[in-house]
Amino acid sequence: MTGLLSGAHDFSFKDLNVINAAPPTGDPLNDLASRIAVGALHDSDERCDAPKCHPETRVAVQDEIYSWIVHGGPLADPAQKTVKIKWVTGPAGTGKSAIMGSVADTCKQNRIPAVTFFFASYASADRRRKTAFIPTLAYQLTEHLPALKDPVAQAIRDKPLLFKKNLRVQMEALILTPLRQVTVESNVPGVVLVDGLDECEAEQFFDSRVASRTGNSMERGKGEDQLEILQVLREAALDPVFPFRIVIASRPERVFREFFNNESHRSSFAPPLVLDEKYNPNADIALFLQAKFSEIQRRYNLTPSWPSPEILAILLDQASGQFIYAATVIRYITTSRPGSPHSLLDRVLEVKPRSPGRNPFSHLDAFYAHILQSTPDPTLSVKWLWTIRGDLPVRSLDLFQWLEKHPAAFLLNLLLQTDDSNAEYVLGDLHSLIDVPPSDDLETPYKPYHKSLYDFLRSEDRCGPIFVGDMQFAEFLLGRFSDICTHKGLPSPAHHPSDQQKFLHFFFKLDMPYILQFTSQLDFAPSTVDWWASECVSYSEISIRWMFRDVHYQLLDIVEVSEVDRKKCTQVLLEYLKWNLPSTFKPKPGSTVNAEPVPGKDWQLESMIIEVMSNFGFQWVWRKRIPNCALTVQHLNRVIKRRAIKFEIRLAYHERI
Repeated sequence: MTGLLSGAHDFSFKDLNVINAAPPTGDPLNDLASRIAVGALHDSDERCDAPKCHPETRVAVQDEIYSWIVHGGPLADPAQKTVKIKWVTGPAGTGKSAIMGSVADTCKQNRIPAVTFFFASYASADRRRKTAFIPTLAYQLTEHLPALKDPVAQAIRDKPLLFKKNLRVQMEALILTPLRQVTVESNVPGVVLVDGLDECEAEQFFDSRVASRTGNSMERGKGEDQLEILQVLREAALDPVFPFRIVIASRPERVFREFFNNESHRSSFAPPLVLDEKYNPNADIALFLQAKFSEIQRRYNLTPSWPSPEILAILLDQASGQFIYAATVIRYITTSRPGSPHSLLDRVLEVKPRSPGRNPFSHLDAFYAHILQSTPDPTLSVKWLWTIRGDLPVRSLDLFQWLEKHPAAFLLNLLLQTDDSNAEYVLGDLHSLIDVPPSDDLETPYKPYHKSLYDFLRSEDRCGPIFVGDMQFAEFLLGRFSDICTHKGLPSPAHHPSDQQKFLHFFFKLDMPYILQFTSQLDFAPSTVDWWASECVSYSEISIRWMFRDVHYQLLDIVEVSEVDRKKCTQVLLEYLKWNLPSTFKPKPGSTVNAEPVPGKDWQLESMIIEVMSNFGFQWVWRKRIPNCALTVQHLNRVIKRRAIKFEIRLAYHERI
């Protein structure tokens, strides 16, 4: 078979990008199904223990939302025929997710088509980002409206790169255009329920970490992606062909307030539903507490008079309208290791806020602090909690972004445990805050019960002495990284080989904090770096990709050789010395050379790195160097760059070309 360039010679490519645009094989709807966030569906296995409204609670709120879905409501602008978007909002702990889950169940019971997407910051990656949002909506619409299947499938055949487009293009191709091609009964009510949109994190692309020449961060903020979702939902709702109403639940954060209160399009929204005193949350919390204490009475054969009405009134006052406070109190009494229900409730009542006042979260904060301070090592417990979330306390980090789903607790235990601290020691007293799987469960992840815990941990003012900042947490995490690299994996006698393999597949896909940004205390022996780089190649190409990028972008603007090709790059590597100021490189250890070292004879390549070439989707770009040869030869800043260049050359010329 003759190739496209058969017989061609004496030419070169510049900026060549090859895109495979061949039509996908197989059923396009199967392709669509493979791209949805299954865990974001309201009845998914991932949400099997998601909060729901306790019977007879939040009835008025649920009724108002359900009535609007089925019948609509008063219009802000009489000229409009209908309004299809409603915003449900309230602060942390007011039960938004429970309400939305219960409304979804009611719709299902009454055969009202409900398309759902439940965002969650603690869940699998596809529930934390926008990537799977439109495919997930489109897939559910084809389930409710089978006539859409053929036009949706055709859209995927016609545009193989559709899933790489922005949300507006996807909404038009996968939902709105197919709807225009079929007949949908306009009198059939249906709803799109989007919960926790404030928990949608920013989608980070490969250039998002690059700092600009001025030093300003170019990292995407989550508000940009949240606003993009709001805009495409509004555009869909305004299109006459879109048959469903849309309910969006979120905290009242700035991006949502500005969007829904924007005078230019405020009339296209139904009046917002604010979870405030109008819906009498105290009455619902009282019902919840009475029902739960009755369960405890039956379980422990306690007198029906416990607790007294006076104690219930105190708990109700301390809840300040926050369901999460009441739920945490009940979990504390039923899951704590030591103590009877009587003594545990007494401990709850003894907890007092550090600074009592009008802050509705003061009692919740004090209770969170009390639970954490009851652990043997509160600071270590907080570090574990941040690792479980996969985030930094202040700055953005997505430790698990390259994993297909949130890692099993078993794997995190292997990462974090030491001889002095295992999971039971660190988390044994935190079962009221986080769902801890049994020790023999190798699949289930840790699940924090509520995002408000991390709101508390993120604020030094609220945490007080147990606050853990970015630097403290990153050094802890990188210390574990260093220990594992030093031991070249898990200690062999203590762990089965199959556990070692599972762990390494997980370990090399972690997006660790950028080492040189957080610590200079770690020294890596060359053999350690050799092991790490070799295992990266074996277990995760993505780690190699980020290794080159992260090291590359720390260098300064001194040497600039722009976008040279592969052969030229080899030549420049060999002649690199003359591109630098005198004394950039020192002689090899033990060398007796007194003059400037000779390239290829008695000097070492270090103090710079090459960005990954086209094998990994990038060009060769030489940008910068830093004078770090004063550091020890074993220092990570020198070793990793020296090894990275060698591995890049080997990958580029030996294995990939």
